[in-house]
Amino acid sequence: MTEAQIGRVIVASMHQAISDVLPQRLEFYENWLNSHGLREGTIGLAPLLAVISFLRTEGRAYPLVVARAGEYAADWSLSSMSPFRRRMILKLPLWLRARAALAVSRGVVADSYSGSKAMTRVRRQVATVDLRGSLFCTVRETAASPLCGYYAAVIERVLKLFQVPAEAAVSKCRATGAPGCEIAIELYGKKTKD
Repeated sequence: MTEAQIGRVIVASMHQAISDVLPQRLEFYENWLNSHGLREGTIGLAPLLAVISFLRTEGRAYPLVVARAGEYAADWSLSSMSPFRRRMILKLPLWLRARAALAVSRGVVADSYSGSKAMTRVRRQVATVDLRGSLFCTVRETAASPLCGYYAAVIERVLKLFQVPAEAAVSKCRATGAPGCEIAIELYGKKTKD
């Protein structure tokens, strides 16, 4: 049995987000997100979970850090995608482009942590993402607010990068006592013309 793998994108995006939001605490977090591990891609599950756990004690900074990390992960993942594939998705009609962008965001989720899986369904102007294996929701005690904002930020940013107006929010979170994590995405804004 193999251990689930941590992707470089989540580690690098968390490091950069901490640097942006909590620059005075970066040295502390670099005990786990060290430059050698970032460069070699050898940071494992335990160090990343330690970082996430300590981040939760940072109060209002936690949602800012994980949201920014999700945006970075989406940006960097799309910049590494083939230009041909990006252009082809952008040429699709809006409704089909939204589905293609959701498929890309599922890939970013899986690339972040191999133990995570996102399953999507779209009904009219609402997409629902059922998230399995969220790294951020592994807690001992019930949390007061949802913790999987990283994934909501990834999905929303990917949609926007593919020019699909969208707003994503965590509707259910395992950390708050729900049976699983779910992200609701309002697609296309208020009016759809495409």
